[in-house]
Amino acid sequence: MRLVQERSDDFLRLKLNRPEQRNAMDEATVAQLLEALLAQPSMPVLLGSTDPTIFSAGADLRVSDAERTRLSDLLYECYKVIISRPGAVIAVTSGAAVGGGAQLAAAADLRISSTGARFRWVGPGHGLAVGAWILPTLVGRSAAMDLLLTSRWLDAEEAHRLGFTALADDPWAAAEQAVAHVAGLVSDAVARIKAVTAMEGLLERLNAERTGNSANWSGAV
Repeated sequence: MRLVQERSDDFLRLKLNRPEQRNAMDEATVAQLLEALLAQPSMPVLLGSTDPTIFSAGADLRVSDAERTRLSDLLYECYKVIISRPGAVIAVTSGAAVGGGAQLAAAADLRISSTGARFRWVGPGHGLAVGAWILPTLVGRSAAMDLLLTSRWLDAEEAHRLGFTALADDPWAAAEQAVAHVAGLVSDAVARIKAVTAMEGLLERLNAERTGNSANWSGAV
């Protein structure tokens, strides 16, 4: 099972579950994630991993270039749904989140991380722009350009200083407290907050990055 779903009365836990592949995502994984996000669009979601040592290594590099192109497009559809669905999504991160994994965390409405979490946006070395649509909004253009052009690791403490994530010794427990609070809010107000904060071109930038990457995937690693 590539994605574990755990339902409560008020929210849904979604846990990536390919620990032997460091939660690298293939088409089947992302299709399951997308289906779960769309099934109950107003329900708050916690998105994390069954393995506390890894969030996601990103797209599975072992798949063919053709599948990788389809996978990239599916991932961007996930980011779009996360941004657009009325229910809040909270990413629960520990360990590494790379490429598409870092993108999933960035697309979430909130991020709660362990001190061992770290993030890396890779892409320019193989012809892709990864994270340019969202990172300037979250951490500012200067910090975003540094992270995107150097592809360096962003550790949890720096991510916290930049306002990218909250920190907790037990991120799942903290996330469950946060999502319980969100679930008690007026759902229409939550949906409107999400819609307003997605204005000023955020979805247009997502679509531009999605289209450009679809056209320019080189296959280099």
